[in-house]
Amino acid sequence: MPEILARAAAGFGATDLVVYLVDFGQTVLEAMPDRSAHAEVPVSEMLATTMAGRAFTEQHVVTADRDNGARVWVPIVEGSDHTGVIAFTLPAVDAPLLATCEELGILAGYLIAAHARCTDLYNLYRRHRRMSLAASMQWDLLPPLVLEAQGVTVAGLVEPAYDIGGDCFDYAVNGAFLDVAIIDAMGHGLGSARIASLVMGCYRHDRRDGQSLAVMHNNLGTTIAAHYPDSSFATGLLGRIELDTGAFSWTNAAHPLPLLIRHGQVITELRCPPTPPWGVSGRPPTVATEHLEPGDCLLFYTDGVTDARTPTGDFFGVERLIDLTNRHASDLLKPEAILRQLIRSVSEHHGFENLADDATVVVVRWDGFPSASPQ
Repeated sequence: MPEILARAAAGFGATDLVVYLVDFGQTVLEAMPDRSAHAEVPVSEMLATTMAGRAFTEQHVVTADRDNGARVWVPIVEGSDHTGVIAFTLPAVDAPLLATCEELGILAGYLIAAHARCTDLYNLYRRHRRMSLAASMQWDLLPPLVLEAQGVTVAGLVEPAYDIGGDCFDYAVNGAFLDVAIIDAMGHGLGSARIASLVMGCYRHDRRDGQSLAVMHNNLGTTIAAHYPDSSFATGLLGRIELDTGAFSWTNAAHPLPLLIRHGQVITELRCPPTPPWGVSGRPPTVATEHLEPGDCLLFYTDGVTDARTPTGDFFGVERLIDLTNRHASDLLKPEAILRQLIRSVSEHHGFENLADDATVVVVRWDGFPSASPQ
């Protein structure tokens, strides 16, 4: 893939091309070896401190003047997911040429999407360190971490990226609806990954079969109980947004409550009478409803976020999550930027050591009716 891009870029005068892929932890851009003898290939570039990191996190072309011209960093866009950055040198830059550079980033995304079906190389380059079997299974379950579709944006992130076990999330835009789910399987490691895999398979099967939220919720409970008679369980939320109206419906299986963000501030925790966890018998689910306004965000999270603690036992907690969300959830920030800040805050609180439990955050923004603009 780097060779294909280098040939395409040479057509408008680019040299010294390097392809970077973001690691699974979304902290480092890993350089794919370039076979050109003249390409400068650093080992890695941290997202927070480099020009390549700026291009990735801000999702626009970044340039810097050099003695031999201009160094250019272009985001790689795979569908609406953000995969990495291409860096190369141009003799000079102008607006039409920068537009051509953006098209190269889209081409790179298409190449990765096509090639990844028949090679493990892209997956391997994105592994900043060894990944556990459970984490590998979980990553195969996850959808793209970012979705940008008409009327809605979704972004999700899971930590610890290389050792996750039971957390996962899913979403799908089906016609006039966005379906979204967040799941936390009991336990850690391979056992919880197996439960999560069963939950995800059951959820996707019923969603694709056109089932209602209540039916999907009930089927998840009976499926886990039938296959795990040892009282294994999972908590979670199932949600559905009508993209034409902003009506949000959801069910709760003993999971932390989602937060509603409006104009960059958390205005409430959404309430829904919970059922017992999936796999534990109990009453039928209540389907709660909330009417969103254009620009509203929903923040879903697992208890690994609020249960993260310092070495002295100070929990992260819901109040700190709300406070940090209010600091970071500016109307000017995309959902992926908001959740990246939140996950980093959780890691900082824990001392950047491996979290005791998976921590997952999913942010969904409803942009409003086709003719409306976010407030």
